[in-house]
Amino acid sequence: MEEPSSQEIEVLLIEDDLNDAEMICRTLSKNGWEKNLKHVEDGAVALELLRELKECGRAYPKLIILDLSMPKVNGSEVLEVIKTEETTRNIPVVVLTSSMEEKDLKRCYALGVNSYILKPVDYSEFSKTIKSLGQYWLQLNLIPN
Repeated sequence: MEEPSSQEIEVLLIEDDLNDAEMICRTLSKNGWEKNLKHVEDGAVALELLRELKECGRAYPKLIILDLSMPKVNGSEVLEVIKTEETTRNIPVVVLTSSMEEKDLKRCYALGVNSYILKPVDYSEFSKTIKSLGQYWLQLNLIPN
């Protein structure tokens, strides 16, 4: 894995579906939140990136958008690591998934997810959902340094 760039990562998108990732990135960009957005395609890469940021003494992302169904390390496993580590537990994590399974919802909240959002199928609704997510988590929500 390449070294993290010298710029702070504000939003870490962990999403293996490239179409969904593109729509998320495009919507965030369209609304002015593309600055320092980092996309990775699987949970293993995301956890490695977070370890590298810690080792380098760099700031963690201000928001993590996380899909559940991913290769190698799935989203709930990534969430568990993030929320059990003292240095990362305060990072807001939004699960953005197509899973309507009650067991997934319960597990994510038991692990400490900050929000669980279903991916709309309709492009327009998907875009509105990402815009609302960005407004709340990147403009309105306050987090400690």
